[in-house]
Amino acid sequence: MSTNLPPKPTDSELEILQILWQNGPSTVRFVNDKLNETRKVGYTTALKLMQIMFEKKLVSRDDSSRTHIYAAAVTEADTQQELLQTFVNRTFRGAAMKMVMQALGNHSASQDELDEIKQLISKIENDQKA
Repeated sequence: MSTNLPPKPTDSELEILQILWQNGPSTVRFVNDKLNETRKVGYTTALKLMQIMFEKKLVSRDDSSRTHIYAAAVTEADTQQELLQTFVNRTFRGAAMKMVMQALGNHSASQDELDEIKQLISKIENDQKA
C-alpha cells in the first residue's frame, strides 16, 4: 500500500463518509440531520469532525460560497478494502479463508449470495490460470 493514503477513518468519520457516498456532496447541516436520524449529534460536533476529516484529506471542501459543501475524497471501495485488510490481518492473522468460513458459518446465505460467491471463486480461479 502507498504511504500517500489518507488515514483510516474513525467510526464517526466512517458514518459521515457513508452519508457523503450515498448522497453526494453535502452541507454540514445535511450531514448533521442525517446523523441525527440514528443518534443525537450536535451541529458543532459534526462540523468539527468534518473539519478534521478535511485536514486528514478524507473529504474535500468547496468554500466558494458562504455554505461550505463537503464531498468524500476517498472512494467507498478503497476504504472498504483498506478496512477489510486491516480487519483480516488483526482478527484472523491475515487468513482471509478463516474469516470467510466464520462469516458463512454464522450467517444463513441466500441462494443468490451463494451463486455470487461461486462466481467470485470461478473468476479468481480463471484469473490465476491466466
